[in-house]
Amino acid sequence: MWRCPSCGESYFAARTMHELERIKALRKSIAKARNVPVAVYEEVGA
Repeated sequence: MWRCPSCGESYFAARTMHELERIKALRKSIAKARNVPVAVYEEVGA
């Protein structure tokens, strides 16, 4: 990502944007289901 030194706007290179769009379009066909452990915390009363 590039940032304009004058205005601070951020930009991706065209090649990067094309790859992001490709991944977005194919996300359901390339996604894999994975089990992820999640910590469960008890709520402490105030």
